[in-house]
Amino acid sequence: MSKLATILNRIEPIHEEAVNQANNHLNQLTKPQGSLGKLEDIARQVAGITGEIMPDLDKKAVIVMAGDHGVCEEGISAFPAEVTPQMVFNFLSGGAAVNVLARHAGADVICVDMGVNADLEHPELVSRKVRKGTRNMARESAMTKEEAVQAIQAGAELVDELVEKGYRLFATGEMGIGNTTASAAILCALTGLDASIAVGRGTGIDDAKWLHKQAVVNKALAINGLGQGDVASADYALDVLTKVGGLEIAGLVGVILGAAKNRCPVVVDGFISSAAALVASRLAPLSASYMLASHLSQEQGHTKMLEAVGLSAMLQMDMRLGEGTGAVLVFNVIDAAGKIMKEMATFDSAGVSRG
Repeated sequence: MSKLATILNRIEPIHEEAVNQANNHLNQLTKPQGSLGKLEDIARQVAGITGEIMPDLDKKAVIVMAGDHGVCEEGISAFPAEVTPQMVFNFLSGGAAVNVLARHAGADVICVDMGVNADLEHPELVSRKVRKGTRNMARESAMTKEEAVQAIQAGAELVDELVEKGYRLFATGEMGIGNTTASAAILCALTGLDASIAVGRGTGIDDAKWLHKQAVVNKALAINGLGQGDVASADYALDVLTKVGGLEIAGLVGVILGAAKNRCPVVVDGFISSAAALVASRLAPLSASYMLASHLSQEQGHTKMLEAVGLSAMLQMDMRLGEGTGAVLVFNVIDAAGKIMKEMATFDSAGVSRG
């Protein structure tokens, strides 16, 4: 059995008994039943994922995967490709938005080179480079199947390593100029959605470049023969990832699957991270139960992406930065749900009459 098959086969359903126990505890707290809304949903889901109604999730990390995209040759981004390695060093020096928000949430930033088109060295950089950027998906397959699988396995193995170090809560983050184009192509191929709906503005392109970006996505789908497969099948999802995905997206697929395998919650960030979530959910449908959608991105296809996975975003902050910024914000919300479970009085302990 391949490493990937082993990962997929080890993902199990969440603990329904723990969900029920968490729900019973929530109903004993000094409030009308259900009155804390999504905080209660989080508490139940986290219990089901971990098998504990009050798990210790204090040690948490956002895994920021970086990779370059050959499709940038088509002029689809407002920023040049050299921004990818420059931003990697910004993450490593602690100066990016995700670093600031991670410090606020008490989380660590794990920066990973999955496929940056540069030779990077830094003591804090985790190097899992598969190749220096993907090929141009508008002309050929972005990756080989072996490269895509290698990246997935690397993401899952990194989660295994972090779990051994005590981490129990994860978030997905990414950096890669051109990756909204790859994500839009994944969305089109796995849902049948038209490019005019799936393709957004990315880093802030104008109308002319937006129409060009749609044309590039359509060209990539046509050249790679996508759009005719069984959109629900694992084999087709891997084929889509291989042909129009990115190395950092493939790595995040592995992070999500690895978190599910280790019974850890994984908070999904925006549009690109959700593309990884969509692929992961097709490879292992049970993995969707381990995901929490953080925020609704300004990327116009994000709602459709989340619907395809079966997720609902907690926040709507008009964000479109990526990096894991929205996911790290939701670490604070998950912490709040945990404190409700641990610290809020019950009707009996507080001597409060029930309704």
